[in-house]
Amino acid sequence: MSKTRIISWNVNGIRAVHKKGFLDWFNEEKPDILCIQETKARREQLPAELLETNGYYNYFASAEKKGYSGVALYTKKEPVDIKCGFGIEKFDSEGRTQIADFGDFVLFNIYFPNGKASAERLAYKMEFYDAFLEYANTLKSRGKKIIVCGDVNTAHKEIDLARPKENETVSGFLPEERAWIDKLLDNGYVDTLRMFNEEPENYTWWSMRTKARERNVGWRIDYFFASDNVKDNIKDAFILADVMGSDHCPIGIDVEF
Repeated sequence: MSKTRIISWNVNGIRAVHKKGFLDWFNEEKPDILCIQETKARREQLPAELLETNGYYNYFASAEKKGYSGVALYTKKEPVDIKCGFGIEKFDSEGRTQIADFGDFVLFNIYFPNGKASAERLAYKMEFYDAFLEYANTLKSRGKKIIVCGDVNTAHKEIDLARPKENETVSGFLPEERAWIDKLLDNGYVDTLRMFNEEPENYTWWSMRTKARERNVGWRIDYFFASDNVKDNIKDAFILADVMGSDHCPIGIDVEF
């Protein structure tokens, strides 16, 4: 069996994080697979050094709208297949999803929508959640092992944010959003961090407006979920809270096949 380390990070702009030492961190960490969300760039807008990463294949999915959304995948092992989106135009046009089949498992790299802007965006977010789950369940029903990572934009339980009471009516901690994560788990998926760590104050996002990171007033909204048929292969799950450069920090898992 060999170990694969997968890291996921919402970088809040790949060009911005590049200027803050992203490649130094990447070259030191050397994950087997790196999933990035919120790239805010198209491939042709990127400097050469972000595309010429020795030893890694790289794939980008961009939104139709410039400077918005977007996900990217860097991987040492070439996927058997990789596709962008669920085949639903209103979701796929925002460049939020990569689905990479590595043979042993299928990896979803997703920047789930934020519902804070309006009632319409909250509805869009909930529809996106359901479209994702239907797609993942279809693959799982065929015996595929599913790993899902990314910015889910929802804290699941009170333990997952520093100020639960104050945020009960805020998108990101609404009852319907939290209930969807319950539904995901009920459909045969596990929250990998909680397999290894039941402690509070494990956050992945901090507001930049209030210097919240210095006080660790944060939210855990970035996740690795895994289908039940792969959870025994998950050997560790962790948060890299000391890595700077974004309002999110990287998270990761070690998986063995």
